[in-house]
Amino acid sequence: MGWDNPPIPWAEFERRLSGRRTGEQAVERPSSRKRQKYVPQPIPEEPETGHVAYAELHAHSNFSFLDGASSPEELLEEATRLRLHGLALTDHDGLYGVVHLAEAAEAYERVKTVFGAELSLALSRPQNGEADPEGSHLVVLARRQEGYHRLAAAITAGQLAGGEKGRPVYRLPEL
Repeated sequence: MGWDNPPIPWAEFERRLSGRRTGEQAVERPSSRKRQKYVPQPIPEEPETGHVAYAELHAHSNFSFLDGASSPEELLEEATRLRLHGLALTDHDGLYGVVHLAEAAEAYERVKTVFGAELSLALSRPQNGEADPEGSHLVVLARRQEGYHRLAAAITAGQLAGGEKGRPVYRLPEL
């Protein structure tokens, strides 16, 4: 390549460097950068015997790195299988999995879903990659659409006030 070569799209540049074939010689699978649409898993119906009403109001998904292991969809599938009445997704300092949970909730209407977050208070340093952030924790659940908007605004303000990634600063009177 020289300085006078025409610009090449990144996909073409990567294809040339990787040595993949083009045209009739190429046999490529389709690829997409979009997340695949959620396909719900069938949950077997069980008899109504011995059931205790319970709602899990503090659940972390795999969006809470090193603290949650299951995707929001898997959490909802298991909550449905266990016949829980409700499930609140409360990832650390963000609403990262709520879109996944909302899409899955369309298929599993039996379990009521709640959006929330576990806010980390009084952090002394960034908590990126920490299994359970230091300091105090406050679980906040959103009530209706207005509550979701207020929680999202509080998280945004806290992340901006921290001045660096992984160290939000929340002001309790504003919450």
